[in-house]
Amino acid sequence: MNAPRARIIGTGSYLPEKRMTNEELAKIVDTTSEWISSRTGILERHIAAEEEMTSDLATHAGRRALEAAGCAPEDLDLIICATSTPDLVFPATAAIVQHKIGAHNAKAPAFDIQAVCTGFIYALSIADQFVRSGMSKKVLVVGAETFTRILDWEDRTTCILFGDGAGAVVLDAVEEGGSRGILSTHMHADGSHVELLHVTGGISKGRPRGFDVRHEALGFVDMQGNEVFKQAVKAMGAVAEEALAANGMTVDNVDWLIPHQANKRILQATAKRIGIPEERVIVTVDHHGNTSAASVPLALDEAVRDGRIQPNQIVLLDAFGGGFTWASALLRW
Repeated sequence: MNAPRARIIGTGSYLPEKRMTNEELAKIVDTTSEWISSRTGILERHIAAEEEMTSDLATHAGRRALEAAGCAPEDLDLIICATSTPDLVFPATAAIVQHKIGAHNAKAPAFDIQAVCTGFIYALSIADQFVRSGMSKKVLVVGAETFTRILDWEDRTTCILFGDGAGAVVLDAVEEGGSRGILSTHMHADGSHVELLHVTGGISKGRPRGFDVRHEALGFVDMQGNEVFKQAVKAMGAVAEEALAANGMTVDNVDWLIPHQANKRILQATAKRIGIPEERVIVTVDHHGNTSAASVPLALDEAVRDGRIQPNQIVLLDAFGGGFTWASALLRW
């Protein structure tokens, strides 16, 4: 009997109702709409309502993915949520999502993965291993963030970049003999670059100096943009090439590249480094901003629903995040 392979059978996404344009942002921080768009490619981003939590965004996206897959919540035997902005320190946001979507299956595990912007591909890779081992058959993988809650809205180097949202996929187990599904995943990390991209506070570290106890977050995003840019392009290029080499393919075989939607310049530089024409790169950063772990599944869902991604096409997912972490996944759709 052939070993199973994981295949994405449904995608979903959710964006909060509130949009913040560059013009609106320029009213609260020292910048202009033209400055933001020319340097990042971002025109607007979505902001979660005060009462919306990460689990709410994840639940909406998860339900839409289940609907697209033709699955009931009870069909799931694993839920993984990638997020850097969980509802609570514990329990896991995935467990809260399990309850909210009605996946009342006591034997199904649910847990979170934290790899910042690479989180969704990390979670997808873990889910793929569960399927390949035979431990799971139907898995919900969600990337969800309320990232704007850890932004310093007086720091124009970071607050212009990020937005909130969630994207999700449902995986099903298919026989290895089938050609469609996840071909391979590749994950890496290097913790020596923590100070280049991190949040200034934490649980065991405590609150940062000058912290306002009335603020619910435990710090703010701090980033050295130029250094992160260099590391991101290098790492995303290398891990994309690793995925292609592992499957005996070249860039000519790739129909679509879906990179982490950090900013326009990183997307362009990564595509150039890999050698993929920009017309084969899925870009949503202009209307989503950087949604961290949600960016890749949000872009994937948009491209599936608008018909760009078609059966049997080769899709390359590629991401880079704080840590540093980086990863890729190669799929035959």
